Amino acid sequence: MCGIAGSTIELLGFCPEKTLQKMGDVLKHRGPDDNGIYINKHIGLVHRRLSIIDLSQKAKQPMISADKNTVIVFNGEIYNYLELREELEKKGYTFQTKSDTEVLLYLYQDEQENCLYKLRGMFAFAIWDNKRKLLFLARDRIGKKPLFYYHDEKNFAFASEIKSLLQIPTITKDIEYTALIDYLKYLYIPDPKTIYKSIFKLKPGHYLLFQNEKIQIKKYWDIDFSQFLKGSLDDILEELLALLKESVKYRLISDVPLGAFLSGGLDSSAIVALMSKLSNKPVITCSIGFNDNKHDETPYARKVAKFFNTDHHEYFVKENIIDIVKKLPSFFDEPFADSSAIPTYYVSKLARQAVTVALSGDGGDENFGGYEKYVIDYYENLVRRWFPKSFLAIIYSLSQNGKNIIFKKIRSLTGNALVDPVKAYYQTNTFLSDYELEMLLSDGVKIKTKSYNPFDITANYFLKINSDHHLSRLLYTDLKTYLPGDILVKVDRMSMANSLEVRAPFLDHKLIEFAARIPPNLKIKGRNKKYILKKLFKKILPPNIINRKKHGFTVPLNSWFRKELKEMGEKYLLKKKYMEDFFNINELKRIWTNHQTKRINAGTTLWSLLMFSLWYDTYLS
Repeated sequence: MCGIAGSTIELLGFCPEKTLQKMGDVLKHRGPDDNGIYINKHIGLVHRRLSIIDLSQKAKQPMISADKNTVIVFNGEIYNYLELREELEKKGYTFQTKSDTEVLLYLYQDEQENCLYKLRGMFAFAIWDNKRKLLFLARDRIGKKPLFYYHDEKNFAFASEIKSLLQIPTITKDIEYTALIDYLKYLYIPDPKTIYKSIFKLKPGHYLLFQNEKIQIKKYWDIDFSQFLKGSLDDILEELLALLKESVKYRLISDVPLGAFLSGGLDSSAIVALMSKLSNKPVITCSIGFNDNKHDETPYARKVAKFFNTDHHEYFVKENIIDIVKKLPSFFDEPFADSSAIPTYYVSKLARQAVTVALSGDGGDENFGGYEKYVIDYYENLVRRWFPKSFLAIIYSLSQNGKNIIFKKIRSLTGNALVDPVKAYYQTNTFLSDYELEMLLSDGVKIKTKSYNPFDITANYFLKINSDHHLSRLLYTDLKTYLPGDILVKVDRMSMANSLEVRAPFLDHKLIEFAARIPPNLKIKGRNKKYILKKLFKKILPPNIINRKKHGFTVPLNSWFRKELKEMGEKYLLKKKYMEDFFNINELKRIWTNHQTKRINAGTTLWSLLMFSLWYDTYLS
């Protein structure tokens, strides 16, 4: 795993090498082992290296082809590089290294942009083609590796992280206010936007060509839910297990120590189980814990570690959390409010003490239907189809005054059933209601965003999918939004903050394509989520792991804002003058006071506002 950046020469100023060095230096955490710079009269490229495969200096980047016509900077891993290398050797290509970077370089020379269709891995890369005077950028299919870019009328720049682009003095920091609305709704900023007007994310499964001062962006991959598998359950299970084993086996290729994250949930336990079968020595596993039993998963992780005889490591978050909270904005470079970034940071820090590469269970929920919201949405859809709106409206109205949990569930069920499916899923996937958002925003932000609707982000994917099955719509929407915009961003930044590479076998694109073809009734049966995955691992994992309720990587936000984060919250939410430019301070004070007096639990809302304030204080104050 590495950090990459580059720019047209004009943007780099009077001393291009110095600017490139700055762009690389701020990415040092992504690649602490080495750095390199390439400059010609058109382009400058910089690379920070975390050595994983072929640790020699020959594999150093930027890497230049033997004919000097092509130069590459590459972040990621191409897992099928050995097969691709063999194909290229048969065509007469010769190699000076054992690296996947050199394979990718010559695969591009052989097939140009079509090389993407042969890659199996996680990647973000840039290739300068000196013959075509063209810069070719690409990002992996599901978005495991980040890639940001800037483009004005003439010039272009790119980087693994926003902070690298901000080293170019002429790139402005003007805020994109619709991105702020997206953030407050979703807790992250969906692609292609960033918090800055002039900087964008290249979408997963897309590539970009910069030539003659213009850019073209093209999609090269999507997920097809239109055709379901016809075979028996046993046939599907057999093929699924073979694909999972192959995916894990590919991700065990490394010239440095390798281990796994282990939460004790189904997904991470399944990966550890397959690693144990494929490895000739104990798997190194790492778990993170809290002293708060409600949020602590280490007892489950211990059981799995013991069952598979792993070399198990644990870390409990005991230190002052204020220190890590203050650091978060400098890792994400824009507002990001998934609080599970904190345990992800610590489990990455723990893993890095023993390994350089860790496998994770990310992607299991989105591929196989693992979130409780899918079950809830299924029942909402049944109610929507079975009962007339007039009846649902009466029940919804009658439930308004009830305060216990039963009334709240009835209110939620009937309320969502009263709106169309895409609107209901938008409400499920967002964290402030439209009314709450309206109350929270300052008049200035309302004016700047009056014609904008963040609903479109959900609707664009929910309505686009080539399948009429309701669960497929939910999975496709999450695979295109929540997974790349939240989960994979969190894992990339927190692991890279500790110079750790994380690999996710469930996110192999062949596995995603196969999972999309599994009939929905094999993913969720009644209230039984990830049915087919549980069936597959029933004889491999302990029963208490197969059947345990999904926990998630959560932290005690409500408690923190009344104790550990109270002083910080007051300072950054209520006393920073710039907050008045964005928010209705009276409403913010009302939320804060009601949370402190326990009239409401507003931990998630307060966290999103704190992350915004800390980001602003770090980058714009």
